[in-house]
Amino acid sequence: MKPIDLIKPYFVENRIFIAAGLGCLIAVDLLQLMIPRIIKWAVDDLTSYSIDGSGLLRYALYMVGIGLMIGVLRYAWRRFLLGTSRRVEEGLRNTLFAHIQTLSASYFDKTKSGDLMAHATNDIQQIRMATGMGMVALNDAIVLGAAAIAFMAYVNVRLTLFVLIPAPFIVFGTRIFSRKMHVRYRQVQAAFSDLTETIRERLAGIRIVRAYGTEARETESVAGVSKAYIDNNLKLVRITGAFFPMMLLFSNLSLAIVIYLGGRQTILADITPGDFVAFISYLGLLTWPMMAMGWVTNLIQRGRASLDRISNILATEPQVCDRPGARTVPKVKGALTFDAVSFGYEATDRPFLDKISFTIDAGQTLGIVGPPGSGKTTLINLIPRLYDLNAGRILLDDHDISELRLASLRSHIAFLPQEPFIFAASIQENITLGDATLASQDVIQATKAAALYDTIASFPQGSETIVGERGVMLSGGQKQRVALARALLHEAPILVLDDPISQVDTETASLILEAIRSLAGRRTVLIVTHRLAAVREADQIIVMDGGRIAATGRHDELLVSSRYYARTFRLQAMEEQFNAT
Repeated sequence: MKPIDLIKPYFVENRIFIAAGLGCLIAVDLLQLMIPRIIKWAVDDLTSYSIDGSGLLRYALYMVGIGLMIGVLRYAWRRFLLGTSRRVEEGLRNTLFAHIQTLSASYFDKTKSGDLMAHATNDIQQIRMATGMGMVALNDAIVLGAAAIAFMAYVNVRLTLFVLIPAPFIVFGTRIFSRKMHVRYRQVQAAFSDLTETIRERLAGIRIVRAYGTEARETESVAGVSKAYIDNNLKLVRITGAFFPMMLLFSNLSLAIVIYLGGRQTILADITPGDFVAFISYLGLLTWPMMAMGWVTNLIQRGRASLDRISNILATEPQVCDRPGARTVPKVKGALTFDAVSFGYEATDRPFLDKISFTIDAGQTLGIVGPPGSGKTTLINLIPRLYDLNAGRILLDDHDISELRLASLRSHIAFLPQEPFIFAASIQENITLGDATLASQDVIQATKAAALYDTIASFPQGSETIVGERGVMLSGGQKQRVALARALLHEAPILVLDDPISQVDTETASLILEAIRSLAGRRTVLIVTHRLAAVREADQIIVMDGGRIAATGRHDELLVSSRYYARTFRLQAMEEQFNAT
């Protein structure tokens, strides 16, 4: 798909509004061309002393009437044409956001949030300007310019030809400058993305910046990126700064020709004084189309650069998607099988997971433990297909998950990530994810299971408490419990928990683990944890090390067969005993 194809559907959909807007715009242009004719009549009548006060009033009323018509029609074309550009802006932004949501986790691993924010704001704004005012300027450059030349030729063909001498230089200069502007605009947009990301990151981490007293260093960092953005804009200004004066120079050169040659023809009575004044007025009207050529080039190059960037994103295919023939499974028991699963974040990397094989029956609990970097989180991220396997297969009951529709697969999984994300909304909305159809009793039950109910009750506004950006009003443990309640509320047969008690105290952890154990037999639970007490009652525990399964068994068996597990358990038991005293 060519970038221009992105906005074609909006023009087709709004073709009636566009046609009406262009009709009003052309009518405005034609009405403006009538004003010099009225001025000509008035000047000729005045120079021949053949007009009285009533005649002048008549001409004045003509101009007032035309002015009123221009005002009404100008409102209409702005409403239709600029309104259409706003619809293009809305449609593109919605399309962009909808597409971004389909992209795989690997895309966001490599793409800055600031880039995406710049695409969704600045780039789309430039496209709006190109499709709105760009269309207006292009119409004026063609219609008003051609009509003004025709009226000038009607007055005097020879003088018109002299006036058009600078035109080839304008066309040639526009072609040269437009190429340079396109390159510069792409550089400016890229620099804007970097600036947006840098500021976003510093604001998100403002508490760390303040805590470590690095304000001066971060200010210097932002200043450096800001300078790069300004430098790119100044390079662009050098192009546009030369382009627009060039257009004005040629316009004034035409005016000089009219003053000299037109003035001589007036003196020699080849044209009337009224024709001379009208000719200058038409030349004034022609100045805007000549300037509009420069402006429309400016707008189109900005919009084209932004459209290229948006097109590149929309052309990005998700690495994880529904495969041909993917099917929907409305109900599953929850048994999981990993069959020689291998995975690497990059195809050329050494496998991060190497030939992982295990089976967990429906309703059982699986504990996953191991040192940091052993592949625990990576393993559970493969279950909802946040990433796709390099080799092997994962079975949900008897279904290969790669053959299931993503929406169907993920509907059977409730997921608590290692770093819970909290939206800038109320606690209630964070737990329900805005689903107003969920029963309040179910929400209360989920908060109790997550040991969050009493905490919510202690807030002045209860569950309607707004927690701020990224849950800034909540402690780390409270954020984790909100995310846990969200996962427990989702009645899915498989519950995946990544370190669910890492940020809570021992007493709260015991309450949470008791609620999780109560799910035994009803839901298949996978728990990744560093605190072995969380998996002590698990039906099966696997010990990860270097992307492989180093040991597997129940708690008592691993105390004998796994040196890592036994040592870690003894150290944690000693720590708990020390804290208890």
